[in-house]
Amino acid sequence: MIMSTQDIQQNDNPAEVYERYLSRPIADPWTRVLIDLANPQSGERVLDLACGTGSVARQVAPMVGSSGQILAVDINPAMLQVGRAQPQPQPAGAVITWQEGDATKLNLPDKDFDLVLCQQGFQFFPNRLASAKEARRVLREEGRAIISVWQALERHPLHEALFTAVAHHLNVSVTDVDVAFSLSNPDELYALLHNAGFDRVETTTRSLSIRMPDPEKFVHYSILGAATSVPAFASMCAPERLALVEKVEKATRLIVERFTYGDSVIFPMEANIAIAT
Repeated sequence: MIMSTQDIQQNDNPAEVYERYLSRPIADPWTRVLIDLANPQSGERVLDLACGTGSVARQVAPMVGSSGQILAVDINPAMLQVGRAQPQPQPAGAVITWQEGDATKLNLPDKDFDLVLCQQGFQFFPNRLASAKEARRVLREEGRAIISVWQALERHPLHEALFTAVAHHLNVSVTDVDVAFSLSNPDELYALLHNAGFDRVETTTRSLSIRMPDPEKFVHYSILGAATSVPAFASMCAPERLALVEKVEKATRLIVERFTYGDSVIFPMEANIAIAT
């Protein structure tokens, strides 16, 4: 199915598309994995770094309770605006404070948090080591950081086909558009946090089966959602995105159909997760 210009204009806010189409089926289940490893406690002060539209912050809020505090930080004000507009978590817990900020230079005091959570953010930071040092700096002495990043693109065949097609039609290297998968080596993740000053770092792997609705819109929404963080997409106007969508839909139709079951696209995703203290 080729989407019309009207379709793309109706859904042309990447942050809203991210929350509606990408965050709920992808971020929310992965947040539950992250939280299980983090084990937030009542009364803790939590930093959700690169919070996006707030999947992590919203799910942690009831766990730390009304005596806890949550600060959700992202560099993208549109993502924060959409996050603020979402319903208050139930059962009610900590109030979420939303703040625009740069992960490489946080405007926050030293040793202010018990827990730093970052879900699929570190691969996008322009200076990963500076960001890791900032995460370490704002943690209290007994604090901990839980950080997740995707495993390699080749372990995600549907996304590999999507990004390969996008790179071909943009006449760029696939590494210019697959930023989400660019921190896939667990040894690199370990070294990053160790060099930032964390005393103990462990890495583990997790895999989930993701179910996304509307297979006919998978390519369009994936490209538009990526526009929240990937410059190659973010710089495009709506007609340019539509032209790209049409070309990539044709190139990836067979593989999307291979992962289509009824009214959903179902595919595995794998992540490396670091627990640093």
